[in-house]
Amino acid sequence: MARDLSNRSTKNIGYSEVGSDYLAHRQLKKGAAGWILLAGLGVAYVISGDFSGWNLGLAQGGWGGLLIAFLLMGLMYVCMTLGLAEMSSTLPTAGAGYGFARRALGPLGGFTTGMAILIEYSMAPAAISTFIAGYVQALGILPESVPAWTIYLVAYLVFVGIHIWGVGEALRLMFVITAVAVVALLAFVFGMIGHIDTANLFDIAPTDAAGASSFLPFGIPGLLGSLVFGIWFFLAIEGVPLAAEESANPKRDMPRGIMTAMGILVVFGALMLLIVPGTAGAAAMGESDNPLPEAIRHVYGENSALATFVNWAGLAGLVASFFSIIFAYSRQLFALSRAGYLPRFLSLTGKRKTPYIALIVPGTIGFILAVATGGNGGILLNVAVFGATVSYVLLNLSHIMLRIREPRLERGYRTPGGIATTSIALVLAAIAVVATFVVDVLAAGIAAGVLVLAIAYFWFYSRHRLIASAPEEEFAQLAAAEDELS
Repeated sequence: MARDLSNRSTKNIGYSEVGSDYLAHRQLKKGAAGWILLAGLGVAYVISGDFSGWNLGLAQGGWGGLLIAFLLMGLMYVCMTLGLAEMSSTLPTAGAGYGFARRALGPLGGFTTGMAILIEYSMAPAAISTFIAGYVQALGILPESVPAWTIYLVAYLVFVGIHIWGVGEALRLMFVITAVAVVALLAFVFGMIGHIDTANLFDIAPTDAAGASSFLPFGIPGLLGSLVFGIWFFLAIEGVPLAAEESANPKRDMPRGIMTAMGILVVFGALMLLIVPGTAGAAAMGESDNPLPEAIRHVYGENSALATFVNWAGLAGLVASFFSIIFAYSRQLFALSRAGYLPRFLSLTGKRKTPYIALIVPGTIGFILAVATGGNGGILLNVAVFGATVSYVLLNLSHIMLRIREPRLERGYRTPGGIATTSIALVLAAIAVVATFVVDVLAAGIAAGVLVLAIAYFWFYSRHRLIASAPEEEFAQLAAAEDELS
């Protein structure tokens, strides 16, 4: 039986009655992560992007285009994470982005945000699994006869299994793997920073594109296309608030964790952007599948021990991001399912309080897509980037609307600059959505189609069957009650 509630947050929504034990079977482990582990989680989400992927933007817009893209997208992420720090300290639920948008934009806005995030986090590990296979094959760890799909399968089985084992154990192991990757980046910086030649940054000849120059060899179109690759330096940092229900003190730990992670990523991203093309040339690095080791070999020769170490650590960086984004997709799916937006069985948790079905189902889909695309990680990542940029528009809009509609809401942290800060991020995120179509219209179109189908499912089915006792829905109903009283 469903009951209808009519107000700003619940208009045209039906809530289903559930048993008293419904939430008892959907519990996450509290207090598993402090702010240091949360910062490590934030770095883990993104660190693979420092080892590869971003450099393809050199072939898209030249070093100048990618530099501008890095600055613009870095500004977007900094502004957005400041807004997320406020919202996650105010509404600390596993739904994170969906929960913030649910309170600010209503059920449709919340669901759309959650699904866009879920598209991003489901596709990113699928893409990273293909990169892991590439690194394993390049390092000669396995015989050449071993097919790539078996590597995808092993990666999913091992790391989904660890997450099912327990969140505390998973986060600690993730922290160790991330630390290895960070050490490798530091070794790369200290070993290479003295060999930069600024002429290498501008070794791509200007084309006849509009606005082309030695700084922007592919002109304005190349600059726009570079925005997507600027995102790769930071993609998925917004997933830190998904651990809110498992953190020790979300009001204190969430802002500290996400902002510490963002600071580390900005520094490493800037260093990679300067050192890699500055030592080995923008033209060569724009076509490299393994830019850091190739840059080292360009300076120190083919038998460089540093190149070998960084090559192995690059695999650790890929594993760290793969491992951590599995955590992210499971928590977003868990929250949407627990509240009834998606089938409820997906949010069941086991004895160790991990959402095992929400871990297995997207992992299975990701593995199938990795195989079906023939290991084309590029198209999978472009689908992920489209989902990400759509969610960024809605997340920043959520912060703005919460500040306007609920100025007296108790906040554990307040964003410096208020809505002006997240308005900057909102404009840049909207530009980034457009850029995804410039880079790969097919991938962006596929992602948009999936999002439309998901919205249709919500509109015609699940919006009549939501769960009133889910934390994100309780937050929304509290806001509605306060509206009525005022």
